[in-house]
Amino acid sequence: MKLSPAVIFFLFVQFLSGQTQDKVDFIHADVFIEPIPVENRINGSVTYHFNVIEDVGSFFLDAVNLEFSNVSLDGAQVDYDYNGKRITIKNQMKEGGSHIVSLDYVAQPKQTVYFLGWDDAVRNNEQVWTQGQGKYTSYWLPSFDDMTEKVEFDIKITLKEDYTVIANGNLIKKVALPDSNGHVWQFDMEEPMSSYLVGFAIGDYIKKTIESSSGIPIELYYEPKDSLKVEPTYRYTKHIFDFLQEEISVPYPWQNYKQVPVQDFLYAGMENTTCTIFSNQYVIDSTAFADKNYVNVNAHELAHQWFGNLVTETSSEHHWLHEGFATFYAYLSEKDIFGEDYFYWRLLETAEALRNFSEEDQGEALRDPNAGSLTFYEKGAWALVMLQEKVGKEVFKRGVRNYLDKFAFKNVTIPNFINELEKASGTDLADFEALWLENPDFPFDEAILFLKEKNTSIKTYFKLNKQIAQQPDSAEVILARNWSTLSSIQLKENLILNHGTVLSSQFLSKIIASGDVKTRQAVILSLNKIPAELRADIEGLLRDKSYTTIEATLYRLWTDFPESRIKYLNTTDGIVGFPNKNIRLLWLTLALVTPEYNPGKNAVYFEELSSYTGAEHHFETRMIAFQYLNNIGGFTDTVLKNLVESCSHHVWHFKKSARTILNDFLQSDENTERIKRIYPLLSQEEKQYLEKTIGE
Repeated sequence: MKLSPAVIFFLFVQFLSGQTQDKVDFIHADVFIEPIPVENRINGSVTYHFNVIEDVGSFFLDAVNLEFSNVSLDGAQVDYDYNGKRITIKNQMKEGGSHIVSLDYVAQPKQTVYFLGWDDAVRNNEQVWTQGQGKYTSYWLPSFDDMTEKVEFDIKITLKEDYTVIANGNLIKKVALPDSNGHVWQFDMEEPMSSYLVGFAIGDYIKKTIESSSGIPIELYYEPKDSLKVEPTYRYTKHIFDFLQEEISVPYPWQNYKQVPVQDFLYAGMENTTCTIFSNQYVIDSTAFADKNYVNVNAHELAHQWFGNLVTETSSEHHWLHEGFATFYAYLSEKDIFGEDYFYWRLLETAEALRNFSEEDQGEALRDPNAGSLTFYEKGAWALVMLQEKVGKEVFKRGVRNYLDKFAFKNVTIPNFINELEKASGTDLADFEALWLENPDFPFDEAILFLKEKNTSIKTYFKLNKQIAQQPDSAEVILARNWSTLSSIQLKENLILNHGTVLSSQFLSKIIASGDVKTRQAVILSLNKIPAELRADIEGLLRDKSYTTIEATLYRLWTDFPESRIKYLNTTDGIVGFPNKNIRLLWLTLALVTPEYNPGKNAVYFEELSSYTGAEHHFETRMIAFQYLNNIGGFTDTVLKNLVESCSHHVWHFKKSARTILNDFLQSDENTERIKRIYPLLSQEEKQYLEKTIGE
């Protein structure tokens, strides 16, 4: 078959994009960068030391939209080709030679490096941070999108501002700049890593340093305003570190460990080698800990220091070796902290989510490189739970240790891991692979059978649900007969969530009086309407030790008992809630739509609620504020400007939600004209987006 020129060109481009270079081996990198935050720019240079494995006429580095001012090989200027994505350096080099390539460049990255809060003259939450997951470090550092190229990266960062700089490795030198309040920060790594794990963060931080039982320094960073939240945020950190070293049975492979919370992070956290960056929505107080804490993310990102960083997948087909393992060991950490009941109920929750996903979308195999997070994380963790059950805990532990020891600082595939487990167990794992790694469906029946065998409370849960399904009119009789014998909080919580709407006020009142935080919470979450005879008990939940409970209780009471709205608003005035300000935002909205409540303060309340749509606030806070203001018809020109700005935000799901709200708003001609009137207030990018959206 004859191919057209267009097809030939397409295949050539595909060949180049998939090109690997196995004739050179990069060993060490000296990275020098100077962020210029007010210009969203990085001035940089990097020097790589590499060895030639076979005679070669060229080599390349991935580099996206960089501007090069100097490229030299072994100290001499050298020819190169650059297509905006990859720089190719042409030079004949003999097998066995060692060389040095140096590149000077400027980067203005559209992604991967995020500059927040530098566009005004007020010092307030200015930050710079990176997120290079997968292959995106090449947006600010000429490097390697291929995860199989592992290099020891040493980083020197010059910042002409008085902020803290954090990066991979040990801080070995901090030198004051003579002409500014800034410093040069020099960091040293001791072992190689894939370049997507190179990261740094800049901000107004203080650190608290603790030490693992094995002597590894653990640096816990926080902003000065959050000094009272350090303990609940980082609660159990040393416990998790010590537990994972013992459970994995391979020493922590790096010289230190750091954790840094940042504003508007794209995900929960990212496991840059020695330097986890995570969302500051996990910077919490002790009340928030009951409903939203950092423990799972803390353990997950730390586990990645072994699974992903020490041993790294060769390609996304083997992504289970990263996310499934980190999720599994995070669950084991929670089991060690919160108990077996917590662990098995967490697995039940994920099993039900995976079953629903399999039924709705026909599922995904763990070997599918295009699978989603639910598959790689939760189905991946389940696969390891069942593998450990199949071969036995000690054999599993030995196999994992052998796997990590054999492939330390190397790249791995799923067969590499399975082979080590087969050796350790003397078992053929082909059936396990077929059921758990290659099967697109989630083996729900096998999972539930396992949970019933392992956990008495889950077995009881299914038994009682079956009885109630057979006798739906006897739900309370069945639960009352068994309630005093139930010791599991998770069991009681889930039974209430399932059947609370058919339980009497007398029964629910006893539960509120005797239950723990989660059981009381389940009562208010299960009710569609509060019975009058339960009102006093529910009113007591406005002072409960749970922001989730308080939020749900305030809304339910305000709705069901309008004559007491002033009392409920007075009781909850001043409560902020989670870092996203969930309770305060609800309170402001309810205050505004309660005409009899402090009418003289409506302007103050509205101004505060509107202010939370501004870019200085976290995107979760902004999203809630937009939704409430939309519901009450409160879109001023300033709010609309903030909404349009949000439509270009770097967090895609926030951007998507903002665009949906804006599109709904633009359904009327009157609103379209309102948007047009604020054009002079918008940036060029925002104007272009609006013109495209409106169709002009």
